[in-house]
Amino acid sequence: MLIAVQLPVECGAKAIHPGYGFLSENAGFEKRCAELGIAFLGPTGEQMRVFGLKHSARELALENGVPMLPGSPLLPDLEAAKLSAEEIGYPLMLKSTAGGGGIGMRICRSDAELEGGFEAVQQLAANNFGDAGVFLERYVEVARHVEVQVIGDGTGGVLAFGTRDCSVQRRQQ
Repeated sequence: MLIAVQLPVECGAKAIHPGYGFLSENAGFEKRCAELGIAFLGPTGEQMRVFGLKHSARELALENGVPMLPGSPLLPDLEAAKLSAEEIGYPLMLKSTAGGGGIGMRICRSDAELEGGFEAVQQLAANNFGDAGVFLERYVEVARHVEVQVIGDGTGGVLAFGTRDCSVQRRQQ
């Protein structure tokens, strides 16, 4: 991250657009820019923390009346997962809260598949993201993954850009 901030400082840059990928989702990078007086043209560190974890993003969406697939809060253990699965119904997607790129996701069509995948997804999430938190969400067999790009100016002005169909991505993204 040092080089990502060093060059703009040397050039006298007043703002940084992080582009896509790791720096655009790095709350520490946003904080370092602020410390150096460089405007970070992206979400705040707090927004990254809230939306970076799927379970907290779900909670915020539910609090604001956004329609959601049935799901669970973070699951402390397999028994809690089984109880949530009984309420939601199969098929389910077992998801890592900190996951990305399809990592830490497993389709479960039965209690046996949930039992077989719970610890594996936790371990995968811990190894890849440093966070073993998992939750359940209803799995939709035939669906499209459509994203809307949104930009705000920090003062209440917001624009939504066109949609993009991400359904062709791999690993059930």
